[in-house]
Amino acid sequence: AGTAAAALRGRAAVANGRAAYAAWGELFSGPRWERLAAHGARPQRPLWASTSTKNPAYPDTLYVDQLIGPGTVNTMPDDTLAAFADHGTLERTLDADPAGAFDVLRRLGDVGVDMAEVADVLEAQGVSSFVKSYEELLESLRTKAAELA
Repeated sequence: AGTAAAALRGRAAVANGRAAYAAWGELFSGPRWERLAAHGARPQRPLWASTSTKNPAYPDTLYVDQLIGPGTVNTMPDDTLAAFADHGTLERTLDADPAGAFDVLRRLGDVGVDMAEVADVLEAQGVSSFVKSYEELLESLRTKAAELA
C-alpha cells in the first residue's frame, strides 16, 4: 500500500479539479442546458482559487499549468503569476484526461484517502481564509474613511 500511496503523491488536487471540470461540463451541456442558454442562461465559471504550490518539492506552476481550460477563472498570488509568465506552459490541459483523473481519485480511495473529507477540510480552510481577507479589507476601508472624515 505504501508504494501505491507514494505513486499518488501530489496528484489529488489536479485529479479533483479535472473531475470537477468534467462534472461541470456535463451540467452545462445537452438539451436541457441548450434550452436554458437559448433563453439567456450563462454557465457559472469554475474558480481555481489561490493556485500557488505550497510544497516546495513541486514545480511552482504545477496547478496553474494543469488547470487551464475554457470557461474557468484562476486566481493566484503575484509570485505564482510571475513564475507562470516566466516559465509556465500555456496550453489547454484541464480536460486532457478525465478518465485518468477519475482513476487517480479511485486509487486514492483504495489507499484510504477520503477525498470527501479532504474536500470538507480544504473548503472550511478556504472559506475561513476568504472571510479573514474580507474582514481585513473592511477594516482597511473603515480606517481610510476615518482618515478622510
